[in-house]
Amino acid sequence: MRILIAPDKFKGTLTAAEAAAAMAEGALRVYPDAVITTLPIADGGEGTLDTAVAAGYEERLNAVVGPILRPTGAAWGIRGTTAVLETAQASGYLLCEPTPENALRAHSYGCGQLIAAALDAGATEIVLGLGGSAMTDGGTGALRALGLQVLDAAGNPVPLGGGSLRDAVTIDASGLDPRLSTATLRLATDVDNPLYGPSGAAYVFAGQKGAETAELELLDQGLRQLATVLQDTFGVNVNVPGAGAAGGFPAAFLALAAPSQGAGGTGPAGGGSALLGEVKVERGFDLVAELVGLADAMAGVDLVITGEGSLDVQSLAGKAPMRVAGAAADLGIPVAVVAGRIEVSWEELVAHGVVCAGSAADVARSGEAAMAEPARYLTLATAEALNGI
Repeated sequence: MRILIAPDKFKGTLTAAEAAAAMAEGALRVYPDAVITTLPIADGGEGTLDTAVAAGYEERLNAVVGPILRPTGAAWGIRGTTAVLETAQASGYLLCEPTPENALRAHSYGCGQLIAAALDAGATEIVLGLGGSAMTDGGTGALRALGLQVLDAAGNPVPLGGGSLRDAVTIDASGLDPRLSTATLRLATDVDNPLYGPSGAAYVFAGQKGAETAELELLDQGLRQLATVLQDTFGVNVNVPGAGAAGGFPAAFLALAAPSQGAGGTGPAGGGSALLGEVKVERGFDLVAELVGLADAMAGVDLVITGEGSLDVQSLAGKAPMRVAGAAADLGIPVAVVAGRIEVSWEELVAHGVVCAGSAADVARSGEAAMAEPARYLTLATAEALNGI
């Protein structure tokens, strides 16, 4: 029997790679002669780097400026000319306390430093997982690390952070790193939110970053002003679906990648060519699945095992494990799902091609016990689930 094990992370307890190893041990207890392949998966947010490293990308570490100007170490990966980065590594919410003040100050400068490091290493394709971010700065911090200038009415640099963006009047891209013009930037997200407005980056996501009512309004005003300046300078509407991901990170990148129709000499030279190479906002799971070779890994497989920490209604809406299950079901491959806890009905799982399921919390008799020894109980839950086939 050939088994493919492709779980997402078990947030707060196990990485996707650790979860895959625990599942493999459980599978071997039931099928000791099985040939097992582990392929950790992610949906494009936190955990994307771990998935890439498990698939063979070389992990590297760079010192960068964190989201509130404190130095931090940020990991990223590279294989050939493709680099994999995460906003969470350099500009993540875990790197600063979620206070109203920090919600305004937080920026993505460190992400730009990681992009520069990838370019230094020879990368021409940069995959950036958007998620777990602390900032709401429209991607301006990252581009400022790469040579962009954001200026106020007096021609002075606007301070870093989304709280200062409402003072932005001019964007000068003349000093942008020229290597960006031949690079492809692929932004992985499953978020469809626009840049600003009631469903935009500030009002939907900044609350969990520490913003309260006044800060939400200020951040949204800043993103609106940024969109206006980008429109005036580059002739590009950036208030589009997906631009609200990671504090609006895609917005400035999308403007600079499009042919400029602006005036004043601050846009691309000649007014018609982009300063950035191709910029794509892509579905996170699809992009990660392509990076790690999920389709090839499923060839000739007899059983697929997948899972995540909490399998709930959001999982059914398209999170990584159910996307894995759907891909396997389309190929006629039976699917086992093992999770920390399962909060959907058996009928809902069957509709996604699932033939058996197991929960670490059920095996441990409590969620607390399962969290205390996650690998052990995930192994036991996997074996119990497969014994039910």
